[in-house]
Amino acid sequence: MKKKFLSLLLVTACVFSMAACGSKKDDAGKSDSGDKKETLVMATNAEFPPYEFYEGDKVVGIDADIAAAVAEEMGMELKIEDMAFDSIIAAVTSGKADIGAAGMTVTEDRLENVDFTDTYAKATQVIIVKNDSAIAGPDDLTGKKIGVQLGTTGDIYADDIEDAEVERYNKGFEAVQALQQGKIDAVVIDGEPAKEFVKEAEDLKILDEAFTEEEYAIAVKKGNDELKDKINEALASLKDSGKLDEIVAKYISADNAE
Repeated sequence: MKKKFLSLLLVTACVFSMAACGSKKDDAGKSDSGDKKETLVMATNAEFPPYEFYEGDKVVGIDADIAAAVAEEMGMELKIEDMAFDSIIAAVTSGKADIGAAGMTVTEDRLENVDFTDTYAKATQVIIVKNDSAIAGPDDLTGKKIGVQLGTTGDIYADDIEDAEVERYNKGFEAVQALQQGKIDAVVIDGEPAKEFVKEAEDLKILDEAFTEEEYAIAVKKGNDELKDKINEALASLKDSGKLDEIVAKYISADNAE
């Protein structure tokens, strides 16, 4: 009787053991199937329409779409991390993010910390003032109180304005609000976001003369030539196919383009 009972226990144990082994094998098969793509993590600041902004709880815009298209070309999936603009380069250098894309201009200061891909868009820094302002161009900013978004090229270049007092804000629209409230005399910011902000404010205008002209590129960790080269190949492919122009046209109409 004991032998029969022991035999039954052994058979039962084997059945459970085989079932467990089969389960692990199935799981391993799923994980090794190759269906799951690698993730490309993009650091951005989603306060910069039309390049990046929120639509519901999703970050969308020119940079978001270009980065998604680049990731697809590379056989990867894009994940976007929203953060303060002046934290983006630190996120890339620390490895928290693979790339930084946020309407970011290539500057000598930034090149000390990160590398940049080929440029994918041209841009201008413009000046926003009130409709009744006496400021008519960059030369009139001398000695004025200027609002900028912290860490942007507007922030960098505003320091060169003679005797100007530079007020720095975490978000571009906060600088615009300060202008409307009379706390500052002008805002220096990228052209496309400026159009979005002014469109919502009847008392503001963008001056005809640009403050600076520049180009946008994607930041990668310094020395990561493999990733930079892959992104450049993807950008070239998107340019050749017309996909890059298609993405830009989705957010910037010909009527609004300068």
